[in-house]
Amino acid sequence: MYDNLKKIIENSKRIVFFGGAGVSTESGIPDFRSADGLYSQKYDVMPEIMLSHTYFMSHTEEFYKFYRDKMLIGDNIMPNEAHYKLAELEKQKKLTAVITQNIDGLHQKAGSKTVYELHGSIHRNYCMKCNKFYSADYIRSCEGVPKCDCGGIIKPDVVLYEESLDSETIEKSIFAIENSDTMIVAGTSLTVYPAAGMIRYFNGSNLILINLTETQWDKNADIVIHDKVGNVLGNI
Repeated sequence: MYDNLKKIIENSKRIVFFGGAGVSTESGIPDFRSADGLYSQKYDVMPEIMLSHTYFMSHTEEFYKFYRDKMLIGDNIMPNEAHYKLAELEKQKKLTAVITQNIDGLHQKAGSKTVYELHGSIHRNYCMKCNKFYSADYIRSCEGVPKCDCGGIIKPDVVLYEESLDSETIEKSIFAIENSDTMIVAGTSLTVYPAAGMIRYFNGSNLILINLTETQWDKNADIVIHDKVGNVLGNI
């Protein structure tokens, strides 16, 4: 299986990588839907509600308590073998784009340049009043609701429940998928839409799925590996 994967990658010229939370778990970031994931933990308010646009607007201070505790990773969190391998493939001009559902910025930290962040990034934060930019460090260092110099509330540039994905990011992602010869889908259960539906735009030769558990697309893939993403990509 690994030999076949290695041959496919060696012979590919336009690889697109589509990744989910499982890509970052080996860096110490918990996922959402596994038995030990964020959504399996007990809170007074469900995480899905706390991460909604409505909750952000109506309970902003409570949102930020949860966000800082569970979503805003520290600078000590480093990329893993999967992130570094993808950056290497991009340097070799084999990989044309990384499409990620993660908001941690670890792909860029590993050296990847063309990264389409479907759900935004913790590293971008904007005043809702004047649109001034603020870093993750600023949000981390504040107490309570972070405010701009103009007095406006600062909002993370992450896609909350009830919010739409960025149309330009979607268009660029679909274009990359449609023009790829190999698509590697990894670390995702392919249950979160509309992101998961992007796999339908792939018309290339090799569909590769890497995930700890089965997905609905396993039967359609050319190669299926049930393992950690870093283990797989680090050994090819």
